[in-house]
Amino acid sequence: MKRIILTAVLAGACFGMHAQDYYEKHVSFPPGASVEQKIDMASRLVPTPQQLEWQQMEFTCFLHFGINTFTGREWGDGTEDPNLFNPTELDCEQWVRALKEGGFKMAIITAKHHDGFCLWPTRTTKHSVASSSWKNGQGDVVRELRSACDKYGLKFGVYLSPWDRNAECYGQGEAYNQFFVEQLTELLTNYGEVHEVWFDGANGEGPNGKKQEYDWDAILSTIRRLQPKAVTAIMGDDVRWVGNEGGLGRATEWSATALTPGCYPRRTEQNQALGIEAMSKDLGSRELVAKASELFWYPSEVDVSIRPGWFYHAEQDNQVRSLANLVNIYYQSVGCNSVLLLNIPPDKRGLIHENDVMRIRELTEYVKNTFADNKLKNSAEKWTAQVGESKEYAVKADALVNTFLIQEDISKGQRVEGFTVELFSNGAWRPAAEGTTVGYKRLIRFSDSKAEKVRITITASRGEANISGIGLYDAEPLVDKTVKVKLSDVSVEGWKAIGAEAEAAIDGKQETVWKADGLVPLVVDMGTEMEVAGFSYAPSSEEDLTGTIYKYHFYVSTDGQDWTKCDAAGEFSNIMHNPVPYFVRFGKKYAARYFKLEPVAEIDGKSATAIGEVGILLK
Repeated sequence: MKRIILTAVLAGACFGMHAQDYYEKHVSFPPGASVEQKIDMASRLVPTPQQLEWQQMEFTCFLHFGINTFTGREWGDGTEDPNLFNPTELDCEQWVRALKEGGFKMAIITAKHHDGFCLWPTRTTKHSVASSSWKNGQGDVVRELRSACDKYGLKFGVYLSPWDRNAECYGQGEAYNQFFVEQLTELLTNYGEVHEVWFDGANGEGPNGKKQEYDWDAILSTIRRLQPKAVTAIMGDDVRWVGNEGGLGRATEWSATALTPGCYPRRTEQNQALGIEAMSKDLGSRELVAKASELFWYPSEVDVSIRPGWFYHAEQDNQVRSLANLVNIYYQSVGCNSVLLLNIPPDKRGLIHENDVMRIRELTEYVKNTFADNKLKNSAEKWTAQVGESKEYAVKADALVNTFLIQEDISKGQRVEGFTVELFSNGAWRPAAEGTTVGYKRLIRFSDSKAEKVRITITASRGEANISGIGLYDAEPLVDKTVKVKLSDVSVEGWKAIGAEAEAAIDGKQETVWKADGLVPLVVDMGTEMEVAGFSYAPSSEEDLTGTIYKYHFYVSTDGQDWTKCDAAGEFSNIMHNPVPYFVRFGKKYAARYFKLEPVAEIDGKSATAIGEVGILLK
């Protein structure tokens, strides 16, 4: 289908007809455009072929390696002796094999960090591998990585820090810009195809105490001329920084965004006028689009390090992120319409450390195993949905599910603004999950459940939604001890247990457990009336799971006398094998001051009750 870059004239012409054209990467709204016209145009903003290919990679890797690896610093100052750089066992093939086995699709090397030390023998400075004794000054890390990527079929990218604390010409305007473009030209000319060029906005003082004004037009035009298929990241206009380095994507992540890229001169004025920046929560809502004069296809990249530091430090060998933590990052990056850029720093030997290799292998095995078996029977069908439309899918017999996947065909734009997921069991539909944006991929986790059918409803969309994939999966439970699970939307302060000394079940601490002989209900006065949408039940965190509730009834009351039974599934489907907090949502709200959790059956059929914590959900 034909793609055009929108101008005001063309935009005005489109208003009077059924729009069929797509607007690649950028769309400008003509003066006087209505909100409805802007939303229609936003729905037809699409990625370039390079951006689409980049999004489909999902997993990419950052390799922070350089003089800092040998000094123990995170930021060098540019005065380091090049002879410190001496990776005696450098093996870029070991890096790439580990990444390939780990499911990564691209490796990005820090060809030059802020210290100015270059990992290739550049003509621009003596502060490079050519001045080190490593390989008698004949080494070239960039070349060796490029060759390894070619051998094992991995895409290749480069990071080149614009801030250079070694270059004497830094801060001298045009002189440094020419210096930087010459370094960039070497990297983009001598090392084959480059798939991503990564710049941060670092802009500190150079050795002369001055800051530099970067010529982004010259920098980006150099990339377009020499590597037209490469995406430019962060200070480029193809890939956007998510806004943090903790691995956290937004719950509502728009690739069609009003955020003006940082390399454009108009960025400050436009972003300030809209009240947004890279870290803003809202970058593409209807309200923001209504105020914007233009939109960009500018998808999010989540960069995070597998260790506390970005460069290798031996003392962090036992601080590699846990599998559970990395899986959470996967769900909050790839599962939130972003690409994960995971930093894995090679060590002083010039190898990726064994602990890092083990962890990324565990991660890819977990992801591969989780999504190998779609529990839906007819999930291959694509779906073109109008707002309010639903589609049902049959679930495989006796399947346990806890993870939902939905994807849009982003080659036709990003359109979904809201959706719900319901599961059918025991003769009734009950809510399992809900979300806002979808984009390339959205993953949502919920408590273990059994269902006969699943129903997805598109509750809000910018025109017709193009759903390209649906999935329902059973993900192995993992506990991330670094994350505290929020069990209640309501403070438990002031709650009182009625008829039993059960304060341990409502003290906000899962580690304290209320135990009782028999199947004893927990009755609680919350002290004030509220609209209750669901509840959470956390079993004991002890090894002894006696008393863990398997089947239950849940009731609410406004006066503690007349009770209403809430519409709930009535069982914690897999709690015997996955004793983690379970979250139950009713699908509607009940007025309540009091609630009662009534055990009906214990996991082993015993006459006992144990509750680590109960929380109340308001949405």
